[in-house]
Amino acid sequence: MALDIVFDRRGAGEPLVLLHGIGHHWRAWLPVLDRLAAVHDVIALDLPGFGESPVPAAGLPPDMRAVVAAVADVFAELGLSRPHVAGNSLGGAIALELAAAGAVASATAISPAGFCTPAELRWAIGVLSAHRLAARLPEPVLRRVLAGVAGRSASFGMIFARPALVPVEAALADARALRGARAFRAVARAGRGYAFAGAPAVPVTVAWGTRDRILPYRQAALARQRLPGARHVDLTGCGHVPMYDDPELVASVILGTTGAAGFHGRPAG
Repeated sequence: MALDIVFDRRGAGEPLVLLHGIGHHWRAWLPVLDRLAAVHDVIALDLPGFGESPVPAAGLPPDMRAVVAAVADVFAELGLSRPHVAGNSLGGAIALELAAAGAVASATAISPAGFCTPAELRWAIGVLSAHRLAARLPEPVLRRVLAGVAGRSASFGMIFARPALVPVEAALADARALRGARAFRAVARAGRGYAFAGAPAVPVTVAWGTRDRILPYRQAALARQRLPGARHVDLTGCGHVPMYDDPELVASVILGTTGAAGFHGRPAG
């Protein structure tokens, strides 16, 4: 099949694929891309139906098993054999599933889905749905709201712990991505009842923002129970999407998982 996925690729070294969360896009990783690309061939994807990637003509994968198979197909079309992978939220769950399937060399899952109760999942989808609705404001109004720190804090305080650090244009791009996420509802419906139950045999790190308000930090305890052989890291002071909150820490956690040669970064606890 022809590759119909939008992505950004930069750097050199062992390949590292980055997967965003529901309603997001590859640009979520911009704060850490160059840090990662200093030691890796980094490919940041727009998942099908998100960002600029269209919904596949055959429709979206109906369940997580099919999602994993579809992402593995993308790997094959890009000429990647068992790359490293890192993902956030939905992307974190996909990263763990790819690790359990033996399709990747390592996986870093940042606040991954799959460790919450049904009520917690409804909360997460409800909050993001409300953000989608707010993102439908006329573009000039949205720009005025997000131009100020107070507006960005009100708009993105549930997603980032430090929304003031998000540049205005990045905040606008995130709002547009959430508003235009064609696969949002279908993916949210398909994710009802999903729980991670795999047993990866490759290096895995699960990292959780201690100020995550979408998939709260308490879910990290269940991740520790289900993945006792993984490295578990607290992203202190970070929210659900921590790449702007603390890019150095996020990059260090990922590179610590991949075992990047020559990497000397900030230690993650």
